[in-house]
Amino acid sequence: MAWTSPLTWVSQAVTAALLNQQLRDNMNETAPGKATATGRYFVTTGANSIVERLPTQDSVATSETTTSTSYTDLSTAGPAVTVTTGTSALVFASAQLWNPALNAVAFMGVAVSGDSTVAAADATSLQIDKSTADTIAPSMTRPILFTGLTAGSNTFTCKYRTNNGANAANFKNRNIIVLPL
Repeated sequence: MAWTSPLTWVSQAVTAALLNQQLRDNMNETAPGKATATGRYFVTTGANSIVERLPTQDSVATSETTTSTSYTDLSTAGPAVTVTTGTSALVFASAQLWNPALNAVAFMGVAVSGDSTVAAADATSLQIDKSTADTIAPSMTRPILFTGLTAGSNTFTCKYRTNNGANAANFKNRNIIVLPL
């Protein structure tokens, strides 16, 4: 069913078909008419067109390390979520991350696979540069707006790396929240 531009009533005969089209069908194209569950929101998919979206999250608490200098999975991959998106999604990635070596960096990025392919990148990653000898492991969160996606089923997965392969970067309490747009 699609939304129909309302008639300007002049002298048309009122029929059941016209009333159903103008009232019932158009009301079924509104957010209340399309709502199927609590905790969801609506985004536009075109002129006079909306779709219901579900925010989704995943977490991995396990503390793990990598010495890889390119983005990779940890022993426990993820966190990751698969959602139906339009051409954009807002992602919140968070973790405790650290690298105990001086001047070493721990990176956590987000890759997209499925109908879209986007590699994890330093420019949109969480990262901490170890410039002192302390052992603080801060919890960090970063919002990332992905645009130019192919609408459909997309999987968002956290990936990890260090800038110094001789020293392991550490990650724990990893989380991802995806708001498909």
